[in-house]
Amino acid sequence: MKNAKQRWSRGRGAWILLFLFVFVLCRKEEKTSFPSPERLPFPAADFKPEAPFQGKIVFQSDMDGDNEIFLLTSEGMVKLTDNSWEDIYPRWSPDGSTVAYASNPEGNYDIYLLPIEGGSPSRVTSSAADERDPAWLPDGQRLLFAVEEKKGLSRQSDLWLLDLRTGSKEKLIPDFRGTNFLADASPRAPLIAFTGRRLMGWDVFLFDMEKRMTRELVQGGKSCRPRFSPDGQSLVYVSSVADGKGDIWVMAWDGSGQRRLTERNETYDYFPSWSPDGRQVVFCSNPRSGYADQGEWAILVVDVNTGEARPLFNSTGRDVFPDWSK
Repeated sequence: MKNAKQRWSRGRGAWILLFLFVFVLCRKEEKTSFPSPERLPFPAADFKPEAPFQGKIVFQSDMDGDNEIFLLTSEGMVKLTDNSWEDIYPRWSPDGSTVAYASNPEGNYDIYLLPIEGGSPSRVTSSAADERDPAWLPDGQRLLFAVEEKKGLSRQSDLWLLDLRTGSKEKLIPDFRGTNFLADASPRAPLIAFTGRRLMGWDVFLFDMEKRMTRELVQGGKSCRPRFSPDGQSLVYVSSVADGKGDIWVMAWDGSGQRRLTERNETYDYFPSWSPDGRQVVFCSNPRSGYADQGEWAILVVDVNTGEARPLFNSTGRDVFPDWSK
């Protein structure tokens, strides 16, 4: 009986050791899939911006073979995600502590939050539909995102609002007939700028969250991707009305004073985002295509007052969707 107990004890000890080994191994795999900013930096000598700038920029790039999220500062570049699936469309939280983005480890896209100081991402949406294009509200407690679903023979996107405190969500503009997505919230007023389509082409719209009213700011079916300035007084957006490709434009928040900011007829200029001080706009440029998954995309900066554009970063991949924070 004593020998039997000893064998059982040794056997139990072996199983415990095996369990601990597997547990540690799995934990290591988790950390490899979702590295903290410090864990997988690229060599600073190889990946630096072409000019110094203040603050920090997150962006999406496929420089390693699939789309990942990267962080760029004047000191160099850091890889924030590292896995075998797609991580796209990063957006800074208002306090600069968290990056929201879309990812598809299970096939369809959901919205994830990544703490910039390290730690694993947390998934905040989950459905069979594709949930993409996140945007923060100024309180840092609510997120806008687009839900893309099949409608008949086509697909349609609708904006939804998620409360991160309660997990509740609601359709933002239930009476908007047509696709509405690519939203941005004003930092000073209850206003949401977004890209919408009714019949043909894309236009920039403005939704008042208090009055529950929507109006079209830019007409003609050739504008998209509005972003509010840090003071909430201006909107930067993309328009192809001048060159048939795409330029960065700026206007007042109410749609007045529309003017072309980049005059580069040879390129497609897309995906604008303001600098924290509102004096510059970071954007992406491509000589061949206006689609994020085609051509060769590089990141540039344009001065809002002078319209002078200069290169900022260009890797071996497609560098798109930059978002600038302090």
